[in-house]
Amino acid sequence: MTRRNQLALLTAVIIAVFAIVTVLTHNVFTAPYPGQNDFMSRWEGARSFWQDGLNPYGDAASLNIQERIFGRAALEDEDPGYFAYPFYTVFPLWPLVQVDYAWASAAWMTLLEGGLIAAFFLLLNLFGWKPAPWLLGLLVLWTLAFYYAARGLILGQPGIQVYFLEILTLWALFRRHDRLAGVALAFSTIKPQMGYLIVPFLLLWGLRERRWRFVGVFAGVLAALLAASFLLEPSWLGDWLGQLGGYSGYTALGSPVWIVMDYYLGLGSAGEWAVAGLLYGALLWVWVDVLWGRKGERFLWAAALTLTITHLVAPRTATPHYIVFTLPLIFYFQQITRHNRRRGNLWVALLLLALLVIPWLHFLLTVEGEFEHPTVYLPLPFLMLALLWFTRRLWWREASEMVTES
Repeated sequence: MTRRNQLALLTAVIIAVFAIVTVLTHNVFTAPYPGQNDFMSRWEGARSFWQDGLNPYGDAASLNIQERIFGRAALEDEDPGYFAYPFYTVFPLWPLVQVDYAWASAAWMTLLEGGLIAAFFLLLNLFGWKPAPWLLGLLVLWTLAFYYAARGLILGQPGIQVYFLEILTLWALFRRHDRLAGVALAFSTIKPQMGYLIVPFLLLWGLRERRWRFVGVFAGVLAALLAASFLLEPSWLGDWLGQLGGYSGYTALGSPVWIVMDYYLGLGSAGEWAVAGLLYGALLWVWVDVLWGRKGERFLWAAALTLTITHLVAPRTATPHYIVFTLPLIFYFQQITRHNRRRGNLWVALLLLALLVIPWLHFLLTVEGEFEHPTVYLPLPFLMLALLWFTRRLWWREASEMVTES
């Protein structure tokens, strides 16, 4: 079979699986149990623009969102469900606003599941890891059932797609698919708080390594998205920033650093910014070492550290964003199986069980009404920060083999 025929067959299989899973999801979940409020706000904002001609940040579109979520306007102490994303989010959502919400949310959940699985296999390829078949099946199930991923699926969290795009970017850079990397990174900016550190780091690296095609495609695609946005909704930037400015007024929690320094220790903004400043300073030192020191073996470790610090200090994060920690976790799983060939698979299976059960138990034992307890935000990012720092030499030593073609 030729390569073209193989690609055609693979495409047909993906389309068939997508259709089947979407129909099942619609019939079992989204039609009888409407939800996915994180997706709802973006979908209704986009629908209000494309079909009603409304500014997605305006009062009329916001009321449409609230009526879908609450059946009425939001009360003063409720999340108003604003669109709150860059305007160009409406472009990839255009196909989904052509159908009713039950079908749109079913298709969206299927896309999120596909993004999680695709990112997982990209990471396997990136690290050159081929798990045993039984462990591979367990890893795929864990990828979907991991608390942070599952919560993202339930909420319809767009952050899952941003995670996929970030992993796709890293994979494409290592495989020298620079055009693909530029496109993926540009679209990943639909959720800036997840990429406000990794995007500049990767662009600086691209400039340093003279990967002009990557940097140029990113700039061109982002410029096109911004130009189209201003053409269709000239006031969008100010409107979007206005919605972001009121974000802290209806969100209970800030970053994990804020939770520790302000919420628990009562040290206020000074304490929060002192710790954040230390983390930013350490990250800047790492960037200088990698970029100006030309220490390429530290690049992937620096990227993982950048993503970790992002979710420790970003003004607002959400636990579904923590799926980015799948990147370092897959590295550690691979190392366990590589250095303990007799029992490594068993140890990874036990770790997967612990990582599956403990966060769910933590959530269920501490949940307050509909809200996660603040402590749910803390263990994983701080654990990853410690692991990345104390195992940094392992990452550097294994760097050349992590990107070997599998």
